[in-house]
Amino acid sequence: MDLQQSTGDDKPARKIQQRSALTQQKLLDAAIEAFSENGFRGTSTREIANRAGVHHPLITYHFRNKDRLWRASVDSIFREFSAQLVATISEVAGLDPKARAAALIRCYVNHSSRHPALHKVILQESSAPSDRLDWLIETHLRPMYDSWVQSLVELQDTGVAPQGNPALLYNMIRVSAGGLLALKLEVKGTTGIDLDDDRHIDELADIIIRVFLPNEPPQ
Repeated sequence: MDLQQSTGDDKPARKIQQRSALTQQKLLDAAIEAFSENGFRGTSTREIANRAGVHHPLITYHFRNKDRLWRASVDSIFREFSAQLVATISEVAGLDPKARAAALIRCYVNHSSRHPALHKVILQESSAPSDRLDWLIETHLRPMYDSWVQSLVELQDTGVAPQGNPALLYNMIRVSAGGLLALKLEVKGTTGIDLDDDRHIDELADIIIRVFLPNEPPQ
């Protein structure tokens, strides 16, 4: 009897937890959209609450303040991207170094196409020095750079990738993909190329691979 009573009492608590988790996700989704479009300074918590369709005080309840909400939003963006990279790395583990790098570039291009906030947030924060930019670099961007640049050095050593500063090469690849996709509205207006079209995304990935990984690995 006590077990039945306990189980019954747990149902309202579970419903409250589910509603709380749903509200948090709504706020994160709205914040990612708002911060990527308008930047940190150009976004108010009231605007985020309106986008999420929730009461404004719930932002303070769940995230305390705008800065914490911004960091939680960025964590969410990069967590999803990292999961996609890990899945791709697992799928291509048995391939040669060039094929692995090409697969990661395709993953990067496709994910950036589906989630332009990944680079829009970086562009927004890179316009001026700030504690947020420092945190973004140390928490997410530098670890990603450290893991990619070593692979590029190895590809340069085997003649697959062009010679030159590997840090510049890394950033050229990154901007060729994410930076271009973050500007897709301007690209469409200027050139007529619709980067929401999968055909153009595939072509973009192909061109990046041909330009930055032009040679075959030695047998």
